[in-house]
Parts: sequence; structure tokens; C-alpha cells
Amino acid sequence: MSVTATAPRRRRRRIGVAAGVSLLALAATGCSGLGRTAVGPVTYTTEREAVVQVNSPSVRGCHRIAPAGAHEVENGTLVDVILYPTRDCTGRGTAYVPTRAGDVTAPGSGPWRSYSFVH
Repeated sequence: MSVTATAPRRRRRRIGVAAGVSLLALAATGCSGLGRTAVGPVTYTTEREAVVQVNSPSVRGCHRIAPAGAHEVENGTLVDVILYPTRDCTGRGTAYVPTRAGDVTAPGSGPWRSYSFVH
């Protein structure tokens, strides 16, 4: 086999590798624009005993709980949650709920009114 016959193969292989890497980078960039979600449900029981389940919420931002608030929260997602007694995910008296765990408010304490994810 001559040297001149293998040169076009190497060039095609390099072009193919470069094209593959470019497509992979483009695909990764396109997917990074999609919102990440906390895979799984956040389930809570309101003060009026209604059970609400939110499936795979976004990991970004503050999530409000029903106006009545919640006295039980179950984190069935793959991301840890912070519960807040306020509607805007601020203030003191928060609770940290790891993945696959839950929280129940103490008798006489106020309900949880919002949550955010630790990411």
C-alpha cells in the first residue's frame, strides 16, 4: 500500500471526527437551554387535608404551595428541598428536606407556604 493511498483515509477520518465532535458540542449546547427538573414528585397535604402532587418541578426559582399552606411535605424527587413559612422563599424557620424524605410541621406552628430546591 502506498503512502498516497492512506493520506485521503486519514484526512476523511479527521474530518469525520471533527464533524462528530462539532455535532456533539452543538447537541449539548442545545440541551443546556432546557430547564432542569427535579425528577419525581413533591407531594404535600394542605391544612384542609387536600393532597397535592407536583411532578418534576423546575429546580429553579421559588415554588408556592397552595394558599392554605401545607402541614406535611414529601420530597420524592432526586434533589433536596428547603421549605419556607413565607410565600416568597425567604425568612427564618426553614426546614431542609433531603431527597426521598418528608417533613411534618409541629403542632401549633404555621404551615409551609413555599419551597425551593438545593442545586
